[in-house]
Amino acid sequence: MSFARRKGVHGRGLAPRTWAIWGLPRRWVAHYVMLVTAVYFAAILAAGMAAQWRARDLLLFGALLACVAGTVEMTRRAGENSGVIKDVYGVWLLPVAMLLPPVCALLSPLFQGILTQWRIRRNPVYRRVFSAAAIGLSYGSASIAFHWVIGPHTPTAGDLDKNAAVLIGAVAACGALQWVLNNSLVLVAVKGAEPTAKIRDMLLSREPLQNDTAELCVSVLVTISVAISPLTVAFAFPFVTLLQRSFRHAQLVNDSRIDAKTGLINAGTWEREADAEVIRAQRTHSPLAVALIDIDNFKQVNDQHGHLAGDRALSAVASTIKIFLRDYDLVGRFGGEEFAVLLPQTTGQDARRIAERMRAQVAEVPIDVGDISRTETIKLTVSVGLTMLGEKPSQVTDLLAAADVALYHAKHAGKNQVWMSSDIPAAAPAARPSPPKDLFPESAAEPGSY
Repeated sequence: MSFARRKGVHGRGLAPRTWAIWGLPRRWVAHYVMLVTAVYFAAILAAGMAAQWRARDLLLFGALLACVAGTVEMTRRAGENSGVIKDVYGVWLLPVAMLLPPVCALLSPLFQGILTQWRIRRNPVYRRVFSAAAIGLSYGSASIAFHWVIGPHTPTAGDLDKNAAVLIGAVAACGALQWVLNNSLVLVAVKGAEPTAKIRDMLLSREPLQNDTAELCVSVLVTISVAISPLTVAFAFPFVTLLQRSFRHAQLVNDSRIDAKTGLINAGTWEREADAEVIRAQRTHSPLAVALIDIDNFKQVNDQHGHLAGDRALSAVASTIKIFLRDYDLVGRFGGEEFAVLLPQTTGQDARRIAERMRAQVAEVPIDVGDISRTETIKLTVSVGLTMLGEKPSQVTDLLAAADVALYHAKHAGKNQVWMSSDIPAAAPAARPSPPKDLFPESAAEPGSY
């Protein structure tokens, strides 16, 4: 696992105070990244001084690095996704760690990171270096553990004849150790930079576990094959290509569900998943609430600070909303500056309390819309429209319409308020009035704007 670029500033200055790493939301995360990086380079120096090289080791190291380079070129064609990345470099890095001195396991991720930075996409340097450090330390530790179990010599075909089960088990166990160490190092930084990130979704859900298990199994097979004969790397490369395409397909499917600016699910995905929740709630006679949340006066943010600042504000509000939600609640960006939230197993009283907490938190927390060279914060407010699943059968569209009317009344009453559909006076209009088409042509209207 590695850590690539997200939307934000890069900090291209040479002076240390202008480095992008200081733009992380918490200073301790920057110190943690620098500490891991320092330990990594110290480990390279120590392992390099202790290494004993043979001609066969150098040839095998070169062949596996060539495979890493080939995999980088395959990734270049498809592109590299942002955020936490799942890749297939481990298929080549595990044989390096198991069959060569530990210094090779430490150096290989650095080679891969430099090549990726050059051939695929330029990311903030500290991210590339930290990713190489986390991966390198994990593979270096796995290499030390493996050679401690089987001895300092490089495994050969003769070792397989004598102790095949022990050798295969040791490779698999050390591969699992590397997975634990790598994810632990990376996720500390991810969680520090993005407190709302859900570790379970990134690691322990079915799809990531299946991908990681598949990569580990292929890595073990390649390691054993290379131990028999280095020529087998040529036959392993096509299988790695298929594995990479499989991972890429899973990433594309997931990306099609996600709104790029906020990391929330998009409107279409929200409606599909919310529809299933509404049907389940009606079948089990369970309470359910739907909320529409709209940022007040959001157009002024774009006009005064620019659209990049508006994107940062959207992301900040989305992160604030997620703080108050449970794992099974459903939140998505519904268009423009509007968010939709579905709260299963939630009474009207509880839904109002959750919405009030969201509203108060957004109003209280300053949002950074500056860049690395200038700090500028703003404060925003949100208006919330709530509705409950009633006794009569309803569809998601009915609930959204009711929440939209409540949102309109929250806006009309002065904004920065929470209104429930049951709060609307009987004499009030039953729907939000539409603006005259000659004043606001449909082509210029922005969804969710007020």
